[in-house]
Amino acid sequence: MNKKAVRLRRARKTRAKISELKTVRLTVYRSNQHIYAQIISGCGSRVMASASTNEKGARAEGGKGGTVSAAVDVGKRIAERAKAAGIEQVAFDRAGFHYHGRVKALAEAAREAGLKF
Repeated sequence: MNKKAVRLRRARKTRAKISELKTVRLTVYRSNQHIYAQIISGCGSRVMASASTNEKGARAEGGKGGTVSAAVDVGKRIAERAKAAGIEQVAFDRAGFHYHGRVKALAEAAREAGLKF
């Protein structure tokens, strides 16, 4: 098995549990150059809010998209957008990525900005 297959295998377990709960989820995807976050509805068919380092506003602030500080910025923005959409409680879906580095920084920043999970 390659790295991607192992990551997707880990992600399947988490998503199965979250779909069983029928709750809103905060999904994170991390690439080498960027990090993306989405708030997805409980049925899984609608994206309610999103933020990434690839957005025009994030790129204008400077810095690289693949850093911990950029992930913190995305975490704060996704929490603000979730609150604007009326979402307070989410389930954290790390998409099989280890809870370390940029993924951890995004999650902690979202918690500090008021999102509960």
